[in-house]
Amino acid sequence: MGAGAAQRVADAVGAFLEGPVPVRIRAWDGSEAGAAPGPGVPTVVLRSRRALRRLLWEPGEMGLAHAYVSGDLDVDGDLAEGLSAMWTLVNAGTVTKRRPGLSEIPGLATKAARLGLIGTKPAPPPEAIRIKGRLHSRRRDRDVIAHHYDAGNAFYSLLLDDSMAYSSGYWTSEDSTLPQAQHDKLELICRKLDLAPGRRLLDIGCGWGSLAVHAAREHGANVRAVTISREQRDQVNARIRAEGLAGKVQVDLLDYRDVAERITATDGPFDAVSAIEMGEHVGDEHYPTFAATLHGALRPGGRALVQQMSRGANAPGGGAFIETYVTPDMVMRPVGDTLTFLQHAGLEVRDVHVMREHYVPTIRAWLATLEEHFDEAVSLLGERGARMWRLYLAGGALAFEENRMGVDQILLARPTDRGRSGMPATRDDWAVRSRTEAGKPGT
Repeated sequence: MGAGAAQRVADAVGAFLEGPVPVRIRAWDGSEAGAAPGPGVPTVVLRSRRALRRLLWEPGEMGLAHAYVSGDLDVDGDLAEGLSAMWTLVNAGTVTKRRPGLSEIPGLATKAARLGLIGTKPAPPPEAIRIKGRLHSRRRDRDVIAHHYDAGNAFYSLLLDDSMAYSSGYWTSEDSTLPQAQHDKLELICRKLDLAPGRRLLDIGCGWGSLAVHAAREHGANVRAVTISREQRDQVNARIRAEGLAGKVQVDLLDYRDVAERITATDGPFDAVSAIEMGEHVGDEHYPTFAATLHGALRPGGRALVQQMSRGANAPGGGAFIETYVTPDMVMRPVGDTLTFLQHAGLEVRDVHVMREHYVPTIRAWLATLEEHFDEAVSLLGERGARMWRLYLAGGALAFEENRMGVDQILLARPTDRGRSGMPATRDDWAVRSRTEAGKPGT
């Protein structure tokens, strides 16, 4: 159909583009216009006039996010494919913004009035959080973590695999499943840290205890774990009891800035220290303190492993949507800048393992689980909350795939006074091979 609201929208949008409208538009009255249907052409579904007002008031990422989360806008079919198609079109230069001529403005104003675009700015959905307080103050950090990680253990148990690992897996084979990829990631970390029975690990920002439990159960390590999320602390304690690991794993509700005084000074030093996708929440101002905490907790000759998201020198990193809906204050910097912070703290960088591509199948596996159990997610989070997670995961997978975001495992050592690191000469000691190569998981 060429008539109706969709055609009026396409005409209005076309005034700002050089070339044809690159997407199919379906409007609230059922009409369609724009690009012809076909592979790689997403269909943008405008469920109400409010979607257009959102885009008019906030063109770009945030207007689209508000419209999608609120349910005013949809992408027909696979959301990730739709986002990819639109991003590719923009990057390829197919869509170029232009200024309408003076003679066009009266006509555009009339079209805007007919489409119901004249009005006040729509309020953002309540899922768009407002965090108060000084950046990276203790209270603000607690509020940020509580918003995202205290969404409910029931939801994360639905989304994640049994390991409860909420970080990139390590996909050693095309035939790997998410549980296998997470097992292999945890095994890789433990081998890089040279964990063995009786050795002591400090896990900073322990999440739901995936690494702490794996290190104690599979390698016999004694683990001290910290988090500032009450939901996570309670879940880890439940796992410790269920797996009979009392006395092997202890979890504390503690800010990383208190680790030196409350743990290292009394129970340190440790043989190994880990921080798995926690350093993104620290920020540039406090990262030297974080790095010094890692160094101070290690015995000379001990090892640390930081798995952390990064961005390219000219890439946006998390972007406005993540900052507004998911994890405000998250800092993604080029990995080289993070290495500088760690080296200044006295740690020696021994290995940098780029794992960007591994995050793509990890997030897509989470997204597939969310889609399979979407009604249950709605019952836990509400319709807007579930849609926010769908958009977050679909966009996140795309960002890693297109190299706008990365993730790296950084292996570090605290050398002795004589400069000895205790590291092996090759990486063979920590290699985790695929099941096809090794014959069984994690070997």
